[in-house]
Amino acid sequence: MCVNFTPPTHRQLLDGFGLDATGLEWRAETWQDYTAPIITAGGLLLASYGFIPKPHLPPGVRLTTMNARAETIGEKPTYKGAWRRCQLCLVPMQAFFEPCYETGRAVRTSISLVSGETFAVAGMWREWQEPEGGVSHAFTQITINADQHPLMKRMHKPGDEKRSLVILPRERYGDWLACREPELARAMLAPFPAELMQAAPAPVKSANAQ
Repeated sequence: MCVNFTPPTHRQLLDGFGLDATGLEWRAETWQDYTAPIITAGGLLLASYGFIPKPHLPPGVRLTTMNARAETIGEKPTYKGAWRRCQLCLVPMQAFFEPCYETGRAVRTSISLVSGETFAVAGMWREWQEPEGGVSHAFTQITINADQHPLMKRMHKPGDEKRSLVILPRERYGDWLACREPELARAMLAPFPAELMQAAPAPVKSANAQ
């Protein structure tokens, strides 16, 4: 399960997605409850990573909602409403991180495109009413089984189910954002070609504002 990624810079967001994020700020790496840019049918938003941000959890409840399983997204109480309404988004990024255990221990590994280009993964978003009266936004990334994926099956602990984010082909961005039928959206949740992806060890870096 992906819990950390590198969002695009302002320049990359403009060059790769045609979106001007002037006035918005986000950190160089995204972790739970950090804000990052997402793309919805209505345009660019700055949203919190995790469908239920910590401030909106009941006291004493701990719940991780950074990833939503494609197989159960339409049934889980946390996600089913937004899924059935097709509140879909693109999560643009430079890379995401997974643990690789091929050496016998967890090695933080960066997953990116061979081309070096930015890309976007399939996500879902929602609004939150804030106590002071404002509105905030949050998102989750959708994952699929990757037991047979040549690259992603190398990630995670031995014996654990292999999962992957859904990298969407650039030509499907518009289809994903415009989709209003959950089952049509589900049909777009497919593995990305392994030959277009690359993996490399990536030590943890400090998260600095861009």
